[in-house]
Amino acid sequence: MSGGASIDGVRPRVVAALLCLALLLAECLSAGPAGAVERSRRGELKRVLVLHSFGREFRPWSEYARDIKVELERQSPWPLDIQEHALLTARFNNPGPEAPFVDYLHSLYQGAKPDIVLSIGAPATRFAQRYRARLFPDTPLIFTAVEQRLIDRADLSDKDVVVSVRNDFVAVFNNILQVLPETKSVAVVIGASPLEKFWIEELKRELKPVTERIELVWYSDLSFEEILKRASKLPPHTVLFWGLMSVDAAGVVHESDLALRSLHAVASAPIFSYQEPFFGESTVGGPMHLITDTSSRTVSAAIAILGGAKPASISYAPIGFSAPRYDWRELQRWGISESRLPPDSEILFREPSIWQRYRWQMLMIWAVFLVQAGLISGLLHERRRRRSAEVESRQRLAELAHVNRYSAVGELTTSIAHELNQPLGSILTNAETAELMLKADSPDINEVRQILADIRRDDQRASEVIRRLRSVLKKTPFELEDIELNHTVREAIGLVKAVADGRRIMLSYLPALADLRVKGDPVQLQQVILNLIINAMDAISDAGAGKREVSVAPLRAGNQAEIRITDTGPGMAAADLANVFDPFFTTKPQGMGMGLAIAKTIIEAHHGTISAANQPAGGALFTIRLPIAR
Repeated sequence: MSGGASIDGVRPRVVAALLCLALLLAECLSAGPAGAVERSRRGELKRVLVLHSFGREFRPWSEYARDIKVELERQSPWPLDIQEHALLTARFNNPGPEAPFVDYLHSLYQGAKPDIVLSIGAPATRFAQRYRARLFPDTPLIFTAVEQRLIDRADLSDKDVVVSVRNDFVAVFNNILQVLPETKSVAVVIGASPLEKFWIEELKRELKPVTERIELVWYSDLSFEEILKRASKLPPHTVLFWGLMSVDAAGVVHESDLALRSLHAVASAPIFSYQEPFFGESTVGGPMHLITDTSSRTVSAAIAILGGAKPASISYAPIGFSAPRYDWRELQRWGISESRLPPDSEILFREPSIWQRYRWQMLMIWAVFLVQAGLISGLLHERRRRRSAEVESRQRLAELAHVNRYSAVGELTTSIAHELNQPLGSILTNAETAELMLKADSPDINEVRQILADIRRDDQRASEVIRRLRSVLKKTPFELEDIELNHTVREAIGLVKAVADGRRIMLSYLPALADLRVKGDPVQLQQVILNLIINAMDAISDAGAGKREVSVAPLRAGNQAEIRITDTGPGMAAADLANVFDPFFTTKPQGMGMGLAIAKTIIEAHHGTISAANQPAGGALFTIRLPIAR
């Protein structure tokens, strides 16, 4: 709590006096005033004396002093010599004499008075007012960080400026009841120094209306050790109110912030206070005095006075509480809902969410995901386009292959007609013979049976020719199926066997010893074999007399099935081997150059290869390689 009670009439204590003298000697060695030589060297040097109430590092006043010094040095247009002294006697239950400290300051500053004196807190303010006539009769004084009730207005002069605050304890306790409406009792933690005893009486007087709703439990007559024990075992619906702890009832001196941390570590109930220096480490929050409100007014007044303004022209109204502030961590710890907070509240120390903590990293990850999604979408779209193109390409291939098959069948027309006429003629002859035999008086039934067997055989032979022809000429989509390669090759040879016989060409077929299972379209594979056999027969027909033979031999080579088609013709020119599968390349006078190009396209669609070469002994060799089906 800001402020302090009068310490007049207190009996001196020898121990306190000795401690005060020791501290005075230490300050004399470490913080003496600058000499006249330094003043002359620095020109417009301004000397500022800061009087502390309890000590330089005693909260809450140490935080006010620190902020005032920082802002004063930042805003001052002159170089500053800031010296600090602490009135330590305010920290004892029974303070010792102040005369040694007054003599020390008088001897220290009698030859070089400060340009301005700043007193921080009520004890320092009362000390400055009491001894100003002896110490600083003509020096402007700024009494800051002091509660308005602790200012002796009768002792103020025209050289004094007051920057005071106003404590509204009813507002603090009403805030507690708003945030925790089920509260039944409040334990007030406060020390036993003269200043703290003054505030105990003020709290009791001001909080009389509140006692109708809650019970106030006073810890001022307890040692701090006992306070910690009781705070660790508080009944439900109890809260702690932190006032000030400079010295406990046992006479033990405490640093307020350290004492508050110890209390927070063991407390079984939330802790409330109204001082910003205690906020952010241990207290829940609520309406409070802000350090900047006091320091900004103090610095503004100091700069004005150092610049020549009259202290009497500067006047401030007491500073009230700011809008409520709350520590998010304490709200979470005690399960206090944010919906219960006043509308103008500010919540600080909120732990950032995962999004807030890793926002840029998550944005980068999402960006990568979006880019990947875009790439995948584009690739899938491209894949669909490629599949559509492949389907369309296969359809075009099937149509072109179908046209090519018609062309091949056209070349085989004579052979096919011969193959059909022969069985049909035999059927007619056998039928006429059977008819004549049946007209006889005693027909030979066994002979008739043989004739009928011949008719059935010839009919099946004609049907087989027609079936093969229909299979070659049928127009179906390109479809892969599991086929046996020996059987497919055998059917293709059956279609051109008659042509070979008619041309007096020996067409030999050597099947593989084992089944050759491949994935393929049997019609299209037969078309490739037909094209290669017809080309081989054409090559032999142009060669003239000699050995005229075309061989077809399926076999297995590792994980591939091979079909080798050889002839005994003159072979191919070395310059033509590289172009033989190109579209529109042909060595035939009437050829269009599409047969081998279509054959290569069909084999590649089956994930195979086709190649052409000349045999060492003469003649051409075409090799088809297809992957064995798993």
